[in-house]
Amino acid sequence: MKKFFLHFTLIISLFTLSAKAQDKITVTDLKCEMLTNPEGIDVLQPRLSWKIKAEVNDVKQIAYQIIASSSLEKLNTGNGDLWNSGKVQSDASVNVVYNGKKLENRQDVFWKVTIFTNKREIQSKENAHFSIGILTYADWKSTRWIGYEKVSPGDSISQYSRLSARYLRKEINLKKKVKNAKVYIMGMGLYELYINGNKIGDQVLAPVPTDYTKNVKYNVFDVTSQLQEGKNMLGTILGNGRFFTMRQDYKPYKIKTFGYPKMALQLFVEYTDGSKDVIRTDDTWKITTDGPILSNNEYDGEEYDARKEMKYWNTTNFDDKKWFSAEYVQEPGGFYEGQMSANMKVKRKVKPISIKQTPKGTYILDMGQNMVGWLQLKVKGNKGEKITMKFAESLQPDGSLYIANLRDAKTTDIYTLKGEGEEIWEPRFIFHGFRFVEISGFTTKPTIENFVGKVVYDDIQTTGTFDSSNPIMNQIFKNAWWGISGNYKGMPIDCPQRNERQPWLGDRTTGAYGESFLFDNQTLYAKWLDDIKYSQTIDGGLPDVAPAFWRYYGDNVTWPGTYITVADMLYNQFGDAKVVVKQYPNMKKWMDYMEENYLSNDLMYKDKYGDWCVPPESLELIRSKDPARLTDGELISSAFYYQLLTIMKKFAVVANQQNDIKHYDELALRIKKAFNAKYLNADKNSYANNTVTANLLPLTFGMVPDGLETKIFENLVHQVEVVKNGHISTGVIGTQFLMRTLTNFGRGDLAFKLASNKTYPSWGYMVENGATTIWELWNGNTADPVMNSQNHVMLLGDLLIWYYENMAGIKSNPETPGFKQIIMKPDFNAGLTYVNASYESIYGTIKSDWKKGKKALNWNVSIPANTSAIVYLPTENAANVTINNQKLNKTSNAFKTEKGNLVLTLSSGSYILNVK
Repeated sequence: MKKFFLHFTLIISLFTLSAKAQDKITVTDLKCEMLTNPEGIDVLQPRLSWKIKAEVNDVKQIAYQIIASSSLEKLNTGNGDLWNSGKVQSDASVNVVYNGKKLENRQDVFWKVTIFTNKREIQSKENAHFSIGILTYADWKSTRWIGYEKVSPGDSISQYSRLSARYLRKEINLKKKVKNAKVYIMGMGLYELYINGNKIGDQVLAPVPTDYTKNVKYNVFDVTSQLQEGKNMLGTILGNGRFFTMRQDYKPYKIKTFGYPKMALQLFVEYTDGSKDVIRTDDTWKITTDGPILSNNEYDGEEYDARKEMKYWNTTNFDDKKWFSAEYVQEPGGFYEGQMSANMKVKRKVKPISIKQTPKGTYILDMGQNMVGWLQLKVKGNKGEKITMKFAESLQPDGSLYIANLRDAKTTDIYTLKGEGEEIWEPRFIFHGFRFVEISGFTTKPTIENFVGKVVYDDIQTTGTFDSSNPIMNQIFKNAWWGISGNYKGMPIDCPQRNERQPWLGDRTTGAYGESFLFDNQTLYAKWLDDIKYSQTIDGGLPDVAPAFWRYYGDNVTWPGTYITVADMLYNQFGDAKVVVKQYPNMKKWMDYMEENYLSNDLMYKDKYGDWCVPPESLELIRSKDPARLTDGELISSAFYYQLLTIMKKFAVVANQQNDIKHYDELALRIKKAFNAKYLNADKNSYANNTVTANLLPLTFGMVPDGLETKIFENLVHQVEVVKNGHISTGVIGTQFLMRTLTNFGRGDLAFKLASNKTYPSWGYMVENGATTIWELWNGNTADPVMNSQNHVMLLGDLLIWYYENMAGIKSNPETPGFKQIIMKPDFNAGLTYVNASYESIYGTIKSDWKKGKKALNWNVSIPANTSAIVYLPTENAANVTINNQKLNKTSNAFKTEKGNLVLTLSSGSYILNVK
């Protein structure tokens, strides 16, 4: 008790700043709704954020002043005609809600911030901007959806659907000089927009996919510089995407289809004299399907005939007499929304490492990396010659492509030459998951210089780095990066190569949390939560896939429960309370639905997938059939539902729904009691059939009766360390909690063994067998190809969380979400001798770089301005510690001891910590 009351923290400030040092504080990275200068947001009171960068220690914001103006000119003169917050006493630099004049449709807002710190006043050097979108359905009323809802020669409405791209054009005459102009476009399923021959934006595969019967995303572009007085040409190409789905007239009970590609567009023009004009889609637009893109199918590939190219089709210098008038078509049905997440872009280029000829005369191109995107081709040849490129993840023993795991996906691009010198081509409306490509059709021997790999994923920042003393762990981290990035496609999909590519909820239950250390995935997952919300049935049910492109409504706990765990991730990692408030009613509706329909005798009896993909007893199997390896589904669903009740209790506070807490508490207590009555074998210190997952879930979720935790954990350790010989035996469910629970209960060394293993089953086994991403199965090199993707991320479990929180010591304090305060508590004794990691949080860069020698620990840490960190040093003797080469003593520093650690609270800045 005495120790409790003696607990206190004082911020350690080690330096007195000189005037010169004070100049090293800047305000940067201004964002609106966590987007940089977004166009067309559909939020009238958006949240504004900024970062404070400082090269000096102990910098805290104490106040801010935001000025928002209707024009850049007004902002530059300090005229905040939309909002002048005045000096607000607050340390908030993230998610500050706009509280100025009511914003209108298509309103432009220019803003900047001045912050007041404990050092001095600093104004942002950069000015930021955002614009409001078209907020009501009625404001689209005069804009017509247009398209062409017929098949053309070569098209096929079948299992292997083929549909040629739609090309549209409209000549407009602007009779005055343009002051500013913005275009709002909904191009289903995918579009490219051109003005006067120039592509607008560098996005690809836009817009992000949704269930188009529920909601449709529009994109907005400032096109002022693209327009000129006089004649201008608007042009679009419409691809199929997820709208005209990859499989037509095939399994309609499962696969949702939406119709033929279509478009709605509005161009708002303001002239220098103050007058305005609006150009909309209508039946005066011209359209053709007789262009060079003969087919574009995400599963099967893109076919392009360069002989059919229409030179200058998207300029005024083109004869479109052979084109026909666009047709008015039905709208998709969903509500129109501004897109609040990033589009995809070409993010990297990959050079092939080799090309080899096969006995049959084709060539196998090796990219050296399992990647997601497409291949750019450079070729010379005769008119009409065809280059065929077939994509796969791996090779068979004879060197040919291994395609059995692609199921019925054809994954083939075909390019027909026009015969005009060097031709460079890449597809527009598809992507592949591949490392190897079989090339045919070259009349001369190709080289690797003929090809460039284009890596495509959402335009989000890589926020995390990790390096350690263990090469296997380092390669696993790289593999994870490639797997995660490749499966970000406007939504998180399961795999990028076979005839699936679906946004399965269960793959991201905990995975999204680990991914958040590597990528700035906040807006991606906020959008995905909307997808899940829109997919909810009227009675409250949630699907296993969302958007529900596949109608999988299985009414289980673990997959739909991702709706709640991802919201929890967004709250903890990004401090996003708004998403919790927004989604809370639908989350509660689902929880009530499951309770009403599937709770019996205080246990949740409905389960569908079990502990999916545990290592099977035979290397050829996909799923184990051994009852001793399989965890009871009712145990899993009941434990998981109990954990979701815990999260919902927290959400009830955030969403100001405290009246719900009593029910959550009472139900959780009943479930816990019934769970232990049925599954706990107290005499054996185990649960159910004693699988690792059966013991792990109640231990992790706090369901074990008081006094038995240690015994249950010791039994769990025995199962991992002895029975399973120090190897993984969990599937998708258990692996989500395994690494952290082992470490939190004192066996970080065993977690390290699992992370660094090279033998089956383990992540390192994948690496040792040539994997450059993460496999779908622990035995992905030997299992039946029916379900055997070589680029899945679901088996990562909590591994990446463990990397950062337990090895690097970078963790957000749950009491201050979003890394406002950081807990830095690495397990220095797990088995690594050094870790060098960084994470770009919403406040700034956090760094942890430690090296453990025989006599000392050297640890360099960086803490962002306007935050603090609780730092755990592995000693109780203050005499063993120096900070920035100064001895730690009670006169100038405050600290406490806790379970063998010396605990400091550090203010922002950079520190060199040494422990003897």
